[in-house]
Amino acid sequence: MPSALLKQFPSVRVLLVGDLLADHYLYGQTERVSREAPVLIVRHEREELKLGGGANAAANARALGAKVTAVGVLGRDDIGRQMSALFKKQGITLKSVTSPVTETRTRVLAGGLSTSRQQMLRIDRGVTGPLAPKLRASLAVQILEAGKAADVVMVSDYGAGVLCEETRAALRTLARRGVPVCVDSRFSLADFTGLTVCKPNEPELSALTGMPVKTDAELLAAGKVAQKRLQCAVLLVTRGRHGMVLFEKGQKPLHVPVHGSAEAVDVTGAGDTVSATFALSLGAGGTPFEAARLANIAGSLVVQKQGTATVSRPELERELTR
Repeated sequence: MPSALLKQFPSVRVLLVGDLLADHYLYGQTERVSREAPVLIVRHEREELKLGGGANAAANARALGAKVTAVGVLGRDDIGRQMSALFKKQGITLKSVTSPVTETRTRVLAGGLSTSRQQMLRIDRGVTGPLAPKLRASLAVQILEAGKAADVVMVSDYGAGVLCEETRAALRTLARRGVPVCVDSRFSLADFTGLTVCKPNEPELSALTGMPVKTDAELLAAGKVAQKRLQCAVLLVTRGRHGMVLFEKGQKPLHVPVHGSAEAVDVTGAGDTVSATFALSLGAGGTPFEAARLANIAGSLVVQKQGTATVSRPELERELTR
């Protein structure tokens, strides 16, 4: 039962390996059009920093009650220091290596007086290109060491360099030791072969296989090809308002209908919530289908929240008893 599974969450030890992104929000009020260029002038009101990317996946696992360790890269800049403080505040053990700059996504949200703030612009900054060899080797060592105490591993790949040949090799070692390794990769899913779980959305599945996924039949065909190519025991395909499809080795594909009827407010970080809930459910001893059901419910809750957000265990418990 899902409720019984939730009770096990506080005992689960989760290792998050991924790109620890800073989600930086600048809020302001639009005043007028500039005379310098055809752009709006925004009067600064406030700013906010949140754990994003892999850091948000770690925050979701922690909000669900798990004991979480995060391995990744943070910069030696002010945002990196603020991120470290956020990890500490949320009770997440951080095993990071340092680079010059923290990978940061700055979103400018603005609107008129008495109106809601909407995103106008996003600015990304960070180190471009692959990480230095010493950093990659250090990350692999951290993964193998932290993995000794993990019940499940979450992999959150946003293309910022943490997931490289060395760290993927370390993850395969953990998988061979029997630790479930659950992968969410935005751009490089094809590189994650031989792991336990892969979680693409429909566009990622299509990009991986080169096959269309517009109909149920097309998606089922592409899913089978992807599972064989990735050599994973479980493939979970997320489909937004169409729910999910679960491919489990030796089993028929299962469709998990979308939970609830409310329209999404903001899908930012929803994949992180789904990944965290699914991985944590597996770590708690749940079956892939039980994990998918809980992840589906958690995803439906987080898209009702504005910006990068998490779903707590009490929220999930209340939704299950409705």
